[in-house]
Amino acid sequence: MAVRGAVASRSGLRSALPLLAPAYLWLTVAIFLPLSAMVFFSFMTDLPLSGKPWAFTLGNYAAFFSQGLYLTLLLASLRLGLEVTLWCVVIGYPAAYVLAKVLRGRSREAIFLLVILPFWSNGLVRIFSWAMVLREGGILDTALNAVLPFRINIDLMYSYPAVIIGLVHSYVPYMVLTCYLTLQAIDDSLIEAGRSLGASRLQVLKRVIIPLSMPGLVAGAALIFVPVVGSFMEPRILGGRTGTFYGTVIEDQFVAVFNWPLGAALSFILLAVVLVILAVASPVLRRAA
Repeated sequence: MAVRGAVASRSGLRSALPLLAPAYLWLTVAIFLPLSAMVFFSFMTDLPLSGKPWAFTLGNYAAFFSQGLYLTLLLASLRLGLEVTLWCVVIGYPAAYVLAKVLRGRSREAIFLLVILPFWSNGLVRIFSWAMVLREGGILDTALNAVLPFRINIDLMYSYPAVIIGLVHSYVPYMVLTCYLTLQAIDDSLIEAGRSLGASRLQVLKRVIIPLSMPGLVAGAALIFVPVVGSFMEPRILGGRTGTFYGTVIEDQFVAVFNWPLGAALSFILLAVVLVILAVASPVLRRAA
């Protein structure tokens, strides 16, 4: 029986190989080869393409530990990722619950369309749209002054709250979608059973709905936290001078300073830190899920 199972699994693998080959080929070309090149660059004194003499060195990684600025910016980026993730949970989870358990029919389809609408537009378009809303004399400032009997001045551009707003708007759909899938899978009879046993709505939420939907919360938090820590477009455009984070420094090394070895080293340090955080948090998240 064991021999038959091994033969069957091998034949199944052979039949699936033509279907898997394009995906793995694309992963190799688009992900692993560029990452391998970046690893190689991070241990070099200069790019071999520049024509200058180069050698292998650990100085790019040593620069992170010798200059406290990089560590300060990394901690600021981690804090930014946590805050954006928290706001996405606060905004996205109730929206997902309403979509999954309250709305029905075309109203659900219409709200669901509004949730995924940011995916249909370019990231730069979304960011510059917020710049038009948040700046002095912008849409928000003009609308409030048209309604209120007194004059107020709202200028959130080039501030930390503007960065939070832009990032939350970009990533909250991930939280809504992941939580919607888990909430939709919860049987309504479980909620009705809790209510029939005398539990309040808050108790049903705490003891039934949230525990069963925790996999969606965990998945959404991971999908948001990881890219936000390394984000640079929203902090650069909406934050101005206050939007200097670890991701913007990495972008500067590649685009402005043209110090690719240092930029690659800083990128892999960020990758290592995020992987360590996820590895440490995984037992807790696994029990929660």
